[in-house]
Amino acid sequence: MDKKGSLHPNHHISCVRALHHDICSHPPLIPGYGGGGGEFFGIASHGRSRMSMVFVLDMKLIPLTKLLGREYYQTPFGEKYLVLAPLVIHPLASMAKRLFSLGISSQGSRSRSRPMTSVLALTGYLTLFLFLPVHYLTHRVFPTLSTAPIHSFGPAELDYEFVKTGLRTWPFRSWFLYIGLVGCVALHSVEGISIISATKVGKAIVPKSKRKLVSLLVGIPALIGLFFISREAVWASTSSLEGYVAAFSEAPIFRR
Repeated sequence: MDKKGSLHPNHHISCVRALHHDICSHPPLIPGYGGGGGEFFGIASHGRSRMSMVFVLDMKLIPLTKLLGREYYQTPFGEKYLVLAPLVIHPLASMAKRLFSLGISSQGSRSRSRPMTSVLALTGYLTLFLFLPVHYLTHRVFPTLSTAPIHSFGPAELDYEFVKTGLRTWPFRSWFLYIGLVGCVALHSVEGISIISATKVGKAIVPKSKRKLVSLLVGIPALIGLFFISREAVWASTSSLEGYVAAFSEAPIFRR
């Protein structure tokens, strides 16, 4: 790191060299990437992970799944109004409701706001202030920087090789962030849908005693997909690897 606090260029080079050494030392465990064999189980879970789009497919078809859904949300209209707008409106509405409830309780009326220690609140705020910002910055914002060696990766260039690079170079940090994001979103979704159904129709879709189990079943296919992806060899070029490492390293959590 230089005097200004930025990462030295040799940092990126050393990361890429270490990644190449790791690839050579640990070949992919799944045979038949370019041919037959190597099937794994997953479910369509577009909102959490495109890796889980493969249900019972040959591993050679995995690169095609990165295109599923991309035409719907990575467009000037789709990304703004189908992805970012709901991600802004939902937490703002939730926080406004909490503030409104606090105002009512201060006047002596009973507050209907759930405690901050509830599963719904904890998973929501962890996602909003930790897991989602880091994920969005590292997977969407930083790769589009025009500085060397990133050179503005386009959406088509951010395929599974980008994900594999993160998992290979920073395994513990990457797995912590992916598991945290998938787990919090799954728990928050199941908890929220159950609360809404109990309020609107008088019966929760998922009983309280089974919500953690259902959340696990919802989130585990995406993590299984990530596990299989992480065991594959990285096929990106050296220049792309340098750019991927540099993009990840823009986030303080990925700096060595």
